[in-house]
Amino acid sequence: MSLPQFVIAGAPKAGTTALHAALATHPGLYLSPVKEPKYYLTDGRPPPRSGQRGPGDAHSAREWVWRRADYLALFAGAPAGTVRGESTPFYLYDRAAQRRLVADVPDVKVVVVVRDPVDRAYSNWAHLRADGLEPEADFLTAVRAEERRVAAGWAPFWHYRGLGTYGAQLRDLRRLVPAEQVFVLRYRQLVDTPAETLDRVGEFLGVATGVAHTAAPENVKPFVADTPRYRLIARVTRAGAALGAFAPPQVWRQASRPLIAALHAGRAPRPTLPVEVRREVLDPLLPDIELLEELTGESFADWKGDTGRGDFRSRSAART
Repeated sequence: MSLPQFVIAGAPKAGTTALHAALATHPGLYLSPVKEPKYYLTDGRPPPRSGQRGPGDAHSAREWVWRRADYLALFAGAPAGTVRGESTPFYLYDRAAQRRLVADVPDVKVVVVVRDPVDRAYSNWAHLRADGLEPEADFLTAVRAEERRVAAGWAPFWHYRGLGTYGAQLRDLRRLVPAEQVFVLRYRQLVDTPAETLDRVGEFLGVATGVAHTAAPENVKPFVADTPRYRLIARVTRAGAALGAFAPPQVWRQASRPLIAALHAGRAPRPTLPVEVRREVLDPLLPDIELLEELTGESFADWKGDTGRGDFRSRSAART
């Protein structure tokens, strides 16, 4: 049976898609053709509806690979001698997933990708807004609703602050595997020094350096302005996503494309977060950032200020 030898985990909207695509260019690595199978989020059964209460959650859950035979089939095409891996960022956040993964693959290597937690949350919210799923037009209002949404059973992608508690997540992972099996990578390194960063990941995975190369980003969503037109299309999108929970996943994916295209036509420059908003979102996360610093021996002081580091497009443009 072929299981992954490494996973890319933590956190959504922190560059995991870009890293997956880049590592897939390496002939010594084999990345699963399904980018986020989410297998270890399940216990061998379909994900329960009790955790699918947010807009679009039930439809998304239909795409999870929960049957073991289907999961093993993802790696059946791996050439002999290649290092097999997959990317499911939620494996770091979900402690049960951590335990299932390590129990199944005790020597698994975990690449942990982290990003300024406020920037990550803002990008997460903008992503869901761009797809017409996030009903709150104000980022801070959506963050303030997080505890209520979690209690109501909204899926992890809606956990804007929670997904950014990397310190506690890494602490719990290191209780399950030796520190040398975990590689912590910063989003800014992927954007600012991609070749050097890919070489460091290659060294960690035990493959030749200077081979993998960056790929065009696939998961960068535009910022969409809140207009009457947007609100109308978004309502239709959320209703369609709810109905899509009862159809094969590819049916709603295909049907939703014109709606998503119409939503994205309303793209606008992403506003900079006001200082007072950033401070409110950041404040409860400061102890966790200190824990992350303690665990890694690195400084994350740049996350503690009043200014974020921006989104992928703006940072890439600045670099070039």
